[in-house]
Amino acid sequence: MADDSSRTRKVRGRKIRSDRSSKEGRRAKKELARTAAANARERDGDSPLSEPDEVVPEPFVETDAVASLRDRITGWLEADQPVHLIGPTGCGKTALALSAAADRGRPVVWLNGDEAVDTAALVGAHAGGERYKEDDRFVGGVSKQTEIVRERWIDNPLSVAVREGATLVYNEFSRSDPSAHNVLLSVFEEGVLERPGKRGEDRTIDVHPEFRAIVTSNDVEYAGVHDQQDALLDRFVGVHVDYYDEETERDIVSSHVDLPEEDVETIVRATRALRDELDVVVGTRAAITAATGMTVFDGDEEVIDEGLLTELFTDVLAPKIAGENGSIEELRASIGETI
Repeated sequence: MADDSSRTRKVRGRKIRSDRSSKEGRRAKKELARTAAANARERDGDSPLSEPDEVVPEPFVETDAVASLRDRITGWLEADQPVHLIGPTGCGKTALALSAAADRGRPVVWLNGDEAVDTAALVGAHAGGERYKEDDRFVGGVSKQTEIVRERWIDNPLSVAVREGATLVYNEFSRSDPSAHNVLLSVFEEGVLERPGKRGEDRTIDVHPEFRAIVTSNDVEYAGVHDQQDALLDRFVGVHVDYYDEETERDIVSSHVDLPEEDVETIVRATRALRDELDVVVGTRAAITAATGMTVFDGDEEVIDEGLLTELFTDVLAPKIAGENGSIEELRASIGETI
C-alpha cells in the first residue's frame, strides 16, 4: 500500500510522484506571494508584481520531460544561483521559465528584453516633479505659503523584484544592450542594487534574500543577439533547453488545437523532419500554427493531404525567409520533398 504522505498524479499517460507536505508548503508560499503582490499594488499603484498562479501560460503541458527540466531550474534557484535558459527559438523556454518561477511560490516580475532596454528601464527613473504648498502659521496672524517641487522616482522591474524578494523572469535577455546589465553585477555579487540617477540615502537597495532571477536567450547564432559580458555570465548557471521529444511535442500541440490524434502525429512528424532538413528554425510553435491552419483548411478530409500540408508549412515558415528572391519556391519544394 502506498504511503499516505504521498500520492501519484497522472499527466497525459505518464506518472509523476508528488509529496503532499511539499504541496502544502508551496500552497502556503503562494498565499504569502498573493499578499505581497496585493500590498505592493496598494502601495505603488501599477506594480509589476504578479502572483505565481497568474503567470503560468495556459495551456501548459507537464510531462516527465518538462517536469525534469523545471526541477533542474528550481534546484539551482534553491541554491541561490541565477539561471540562464539558452536554446533555439520556439522550444518553450519562456513557458518553462514562468512555470519554474511560479513553482517557487514567490511573486513574479516579468521583463522583456530588446534594444530599447537600458539601465533606467531596469532600475527606474525620475518621472517628473510633484508640486505642493505648505502653509506656515507659526506666527499668529501671519501666513506664509511655500511652494515645494519634489522629484518623483518610479521603480522599474529589477528594483521591485530585488526589494520584494520576487522571481525576476527576464525574457530575451541577450537582445538588450550588455551595458544595461552592469547593475546586475552588484546584485549577484554583493547583494546590493545601485539605482543610478537616484539621490539620497535610498540610492541603493539591499537585495531581499528570496530574490531570484531566470533569464532566457536564443542561441548565439540568432540575429539580434548580443554577446553579454563574461563577468556577468560567470554569475549564472546555464541550462540548455532544446526541442522536446516527439511524445511531448504531440501533447503540446494537442493541448492547443482540437485535432484527431493521428493528424497531430502527422503534423509533429513533419515538423521534426523539416527541423532536421531545412536551414530555417522549425520550432514547436510552428507545429502548433500548422495544426491551427489544419483545423481551418482541411475541411472534412479523413486523411491529411500532402499538398495541403506542404502549403501550410510553407505559409508558416515563409516569414523566416522574407525578402530573399526566389526563396519561397525553393522553400515550398524543400518542404514537399521532406514530408
